[in-house]
Amino acid sequence: MRLILIIVLSILLTGTGVACSSGGGNASDAGKIQVVASFYPLAEAARQVGGDLVSVTNLTAPGVEPHDLELTPNQVASIARADLVLYLGSGFQPAVEDAIGEAEGTTLDALTGVDTTAPPSGSEEGFAVDPHVWLDAERYARIVDEVRSALARIDPSHANAFASGASRFEDRLHALDEEFRSGLAHCERMTIVTNHAAFGYLASAYGLMQVGISGLDPEADVDPRRIAELRDLVQTQGITTIFTEDLVSPKVAETLANEAGVQTAVLHTLEGLTDAEVAAGADYLSEMRENLATLREALGCA
Repeated sequence: MRLILIIVLSILLTGTGVACSSGGGNASDAGKIQVVASFYPLAEAARQVGGDLVSVTNLTAPGVEPHDLELTPNQVASIARADLVLYLGSGFQPAVEDAIGEAEGTTLDALTGVDTTAPPSGSEEGFAVDPHVWLDAERYARIVDEVRSALARIDPSHANAFASGASRFEDRLHALDEEFRSGLAHCERMTIVTNHAAFGYLASAYGLMQVGISGLDPEADVDPRRIAELRDLVQTQGITTIFTEDLVSPKVAETLANEAGVQTAVLHTLEGLTDAEVAAGADYLSEMRENLATLREALGCA
């Protein structure tokens, strides 16, 4: 009888242990700062700075254009519960901005810590400034430091760890900036025609001139007269490449390229990685270096 009782108790205890450990991610996230980021660059900054001390949720799934993000009730609830919510203001993701009022923890608009410029057309409905600051590595480094500061305020006991994470990533971003400066210093052409005006900060940082087929909204309708104007520009300046994007339909850009008799190439906006890019282990640095190689080929850089 005693042997039977021991066996029964062993089975019950084993079952209890399995039940307690079956929480998966919830158990592993215990004690971590819960960060909700509105899209990929902010999620990447939080992961690089926070490391194992943070659990990061990206509201924008791989392959989804972040401008079009609509939040589910669960996502709104995650914003409310988060210790830190990272987002980009200026109408970049209206659904997220609408939900920020539900947040009980710390919120950080990543645009507040960097210099911004007006929309390229002067005043586009829904955009107070051009929000695409992360495509300039130096501006992105300043966002990384803002994330560090926010995490340190939430958890001062790990401020040194956050500073170390931020410093490592910022060093890599400064090195990337130098690669762009040297790689684009001597080019035959300096004008880039892009699917939409997402590359203004990148162009300004490295002496290029961006001409967007559409403005800051990648889904905006394009007047046929705009295509005709750009066709003339491409042919007059000897431009060889029209740049498309990975998360936006390339049809308009391809139409322009066909009419002008030039090729297309992809420039990554880094607004979000596709499933294929995630599976291949791509990240901010690798995608930006791919952009640099694409630009150098298209612009005839030495």
